[in-house]
Amino acid sequence: MMKPVDTATPTERRLLQSIVEVARHVFGAAASSIFLVDPGSGDLVFEAVAGEGDGQLVGTRFPAGTGIAGWVAASGQSMLVDDLRESRHFSGEAAASTGYVPDSIMAAPLFSDDECVGVLEVLDRGTDGVREMADVELLGLLADQAAIGLELLTRLRAADPGNRSDKALRLLEMAESLLAPSHG
Repeated sequence: MMKPVDTATPTERRLLQSIVEVARHVFGAAASSIFLVDPGSGDLVFEAVAGEGDGQLVGTRFPAGTGIAGWVAASGQSMLVDDLRESRHFSGEAAASTGYVPDSIMAAPLFSDDECVGVLEVLDRGTDGVREMADVELLGLLADQAAIGLELLTRLRAADPGNRSDKALRLLEMAESLLAPSHG
């Protein structure tokens, strides 16, 4: 595990944080996280964490291909493993370095322009009403929302300010105000 280098802006990080918090709540999970793929190195970088490890993992990197998140990023396919002791893709060493070793993981890729840009993971989801395929599909929908939100924020920021429409500017301002930390 390598230590922090930021790849997401504060607004992007708040968007991702809101998604991992929703994922953790929806699945009754011990934790949820989003890794983004560093375009330069291919490393997986923790960008948002809810639950176990939420205080210290943001910015932490793992080499490309590490663990289930690495497999999902490389293959572009979702994965659900209810018993990680039986998974050849699970990296117990990487998990131990985070301070939390889960028993199960559900992971889905985040796509932008047909390229995997990250991975949404849910660790140790609750067992009440577990519907394996429906859970994986729902996680995929949350991953799609994360990817679309990131792409929208990136495109709005990259546009020449003189060429942004009033509607685009209002949307960017609204997104940033909704994702701003609460006051009070």
